[in-house]
Amino acid sequence: MIKRIILIVLDGAGVGALPDAAGYGDEGANTIGHVLDAADGLTLINLEKLGLYKVLGRKNSISDPEITGCYGKMATKSPAKDTTAGHWEMAGIVLEKPFPTYPDGFPKDVIEKFENLIGTKVLGNCTASGTEIIKKLGDQHCSSGFPIVYTSADSVFQIAAHEQFYGLEKLYNICETARDMLKGEHAVGRVIARPFTGEGGNYARTVNRKDYSLDPVESTVLDNIKNSGGEVIAIGKIEDIFNGKGITKAVHTKDNVNGTEVTAKEVEAVSGSDKKSLIFTNLVDFDMLWGHRRNVNSYAKALKDFDNFLPRLIEAMKDDDMLMITADHGCDPSFTKHTDHTREYVPLLVYGNKLKKNIDLGIRESLSDIARTIADIFELPPMKNGKSFKRQIIENRE
Repeated sequence: MIKRIILIVLDGAGVGALPDAAGYGDEGANTIGHVLDAADGLTLINLEKLGLYKVLGRKNSISDPEITGCYGKMATKSPAKDTTAGHWEMAGIVLEKPFPTYPDGFPKDVIEKFENLIGTKVLGNCTASGTEIIKKLGDQHCSSGFPIVYTSADSVFQIAAHEQFYGLEKLYNICETARDMLKGEHAVGRVIARPFTGEGGNYARTVNRKDYSLDPVESTVLDNIKNSGGEVIAIGKIEDIFNGKGITKAVHTKDNVNGTEVTAKEVEAVSGSDKKSLIFTNLVDFDMLWGHRRNVNSYAKALKDFDNFLPRLIEAMKDDDMLMITADHGCDPSFTKHTDHTREYVPLLVYGNKLKKNIDLGIRESLSDIARTIADIFELPPMKNGKSFKRQIIENRE
């Protein structure tokens, strides 16, 4: 019987454009495929053994590899390509409509209401790269004390402020104000605190980012695990994405390396507990640092670093553990039409000592198949969305 599931999200690591990608301006995107094409000589041997190259339809990099995982790819059923929608869907929620976005900046009445609530004007109010806007407006922010508000193609209300000149707690406080304000038609998926440091036009964002999400619109598989007496260990920004709902333990991380280290230590820990447990990790650097910034070489290195980490993780897994590796959307660093997320299939790689090997799970219709499968394996009430693949991966029904 599987008692513990390790679910790792490679944020933004898509595996090819969805059939409706053209409607999002993303036709031809293929995040991991294009990174492999561009990074000459890059091989991901451990991911290949789990079935990644079969998902991508690529020639093997090693001769006749033993495929030890089950593999497939999943479509996002929600009409969105953002972090919140992707994670919520893999936890069982399929959105009927996307979160609101603001390609021309936020409406005047929204900004004026926010300014009245915080007692100052704001700078920006535009769609922008986070690194570019602090370069452009950082000096003005430091001299005026006005926070910088901006957005992207995602449903986000981002607020940037200097950690020393403005103050981290003050930044968090006005983000909470924005989150309380942005409801109804303006209920963006996330309000994000974007602190930075530096001076004289030379500014850099810090690791003290904080996300303020909406409460999930309905119960998730995380809630069901927690309510059944199980454990849900959130690593990285998972707690923020679910606004703390369904979480029993949260560990925030500063980067991918820290995220993999924390995940490995959780897997290596011997608790002696019979509780059903989900370790849910988000590795954000693929998206935040390399995808949006269109840095193919650094994206390739990050993939290789994760591939090198896998043997340690697999070695630490117990016989009653199961590993799932996936993504929430694409963020193709080679894409030239824009610098935002790309609407793609995401990989589904599944491994465990008690699982079948080399099983093609096909093309799944929804990321919510993950939630349905977790509920099935943990013998929880079935989720309303998704189709379980438990029968395909486990030798005998228990």
